[in-house]
Amino acid sequence: MTGYRVPERVARNVRPARRLVRLISHTDPVAVTGIGLSVALSIALDVTGAASGVESLLAGLLGTTISLLVDSIARSERRFELRGLVAGTPWMTEALAPIVTGTREAIERYPQTPVAAEARARFDRIRIETEHLRTGRIIRPGTDYRDLVGAMRDCVDQVHAMANVAPPAGGESSWWSSDIGRYYWTLNLEALARGVRITRIFGYHEYTDEFRELVDDQRRAGVRVGLLPYGTVDRSLDLNLAIWDGTSAWEARMSPHGEIIENIFSVNSDDLGRLLVAYRTCARAATFPS
Repeated sequence: MTGYRVPERVARNVRPARRLVRLISHTDPVAVTGIGLSVALSIALDVTGAASGVESLLAGLLGTTISLLVDSIARSERRFELRGLVAGTPWMTEALAPIVTGTREAIERYPQTPVAAEARARFDRIRIETEHLRTGRIIRPGTDYRDLVGAMRDCVDQVHAMANVAPPAGGESSWWSSDIGRYYWTLNLEALARGVRITRIFGYHEYTDEFRELVDDQRRAGVRVGLLPYGTVDRSLDLNLAIWDGTSAWEARMSPHGEIIENIFSVNSDDLGRLLVAYRTCARAATFPS
């Protein structure tokens, strides 16, 4: 069975309409409004007899020309503004062009399909993530600890930290006995060897043998350990955080089961101030065994 072919006469009539629709869709709303008002003015002048047919036509054409000129100037300014933003960061030009080209081709080749919808959704995710970066934050999944690791590796002076060891399924010190926990502790030991001062406040529910061993290991290594029994401070201060050299911070977003679902790294001054206040409040309520 052969596919239906649109008659050439119909196709010729459809093409101009498509061009008009494309022109309108790519024209600024202000310009479209100006063109509409110009046409309306031309018709009104002609119908009321306030001007001759030629004068009405010229008035409409003049208004349309001015509207298109304003639209062209506005587009040029936007292009120059975008070009200036991109040109300010050399690598962005090379990275942005293939992303935009590939996304546009995906949308044009597969319109009104899940592919086009996903292309838009991914651009929205890029926008959201860029807004986080704009505010000085990096948000990663709960299993991605690269910023926590990197900051501990690079710190040079002091670390203020809080670790709530609420008992998830794996036990109170399960994170510290995991692969990432053991590696992070190794970085703590290296920092202590460099002369970095580390103070860590442990929030806990029950002083079990497992928890006691964790605390003793860190104290023997040189960490100044504070103990904060559950319920001593407001629940909003049951945080897992670290502040390095007063310049960067990490905060874990937890699930109701005590599992880390997001890692938030920040150099935002408001975040640093908020976390430092929370840490100091807990430090005043904690006990520091000698």
